[in-house]
Amino acid sequence: MKKILLLFALMTVLISCTKDNVPSDTYTFHVLPVESYEVPATFTLGQTYEIKLKYQKPTACHLYQGIYYTKDFNTRTIAIQTAVKDNEVCTTEVPPLSEASFNFIASETGSYIFKFYKGKDTDGTNLFEEVEIQVTE
Repeated sequence: MKKILLLFALMTVLISCTKDNVPSDTYTFHVLPVESYEVPATFTLGQTYEIKLKYQKPTACHLYQGIYYTKDFNTRTIAIQTAVKDNEVCTTEVPPLSEASFNFIASETGSYIFKFYKGKDTDGTNLFEEVEIQVTE
C-alpha cells in the first residue's frame, strides 16, 4: 500500500512540474465612451426597441467584450466594454467607428433615463449624456 501511495505522489509531482504549465494570456479591460446612439423619441409600453451605439476603439487590439449596462429604478447607464491582451504590440492606427446594439423592453410606465458614458473630464470624473424617454400606453 505504501508503494502505491509513493508512486501516486511521485506521479503527481512529475505532472505538476511539466513545462506545459505556461500562464494563460492575461487581459486588461477598458470601458469606452459611447460616441453616438440611436434611441426612439418615445416608447410604447410592452414593445421592444433596438438601441444602436457607435464607439471608437483606441486601437485594433481592443476586443469588443459587450455592453456595460446597469439599471437603477428607471435609469439605465450604458458604456462599451473591451479587452486588450497584455503585452500585445498595437499599431497607432485608429480603427473606424464600431457599432453595437441591444434590445430594450419598455416594461414600466412613466419614463426611462438613459445615461450614455462619454468619458472622463480633466479631473477624472465620469461624464454622461442623459436622455429621458417617455413611455406611452
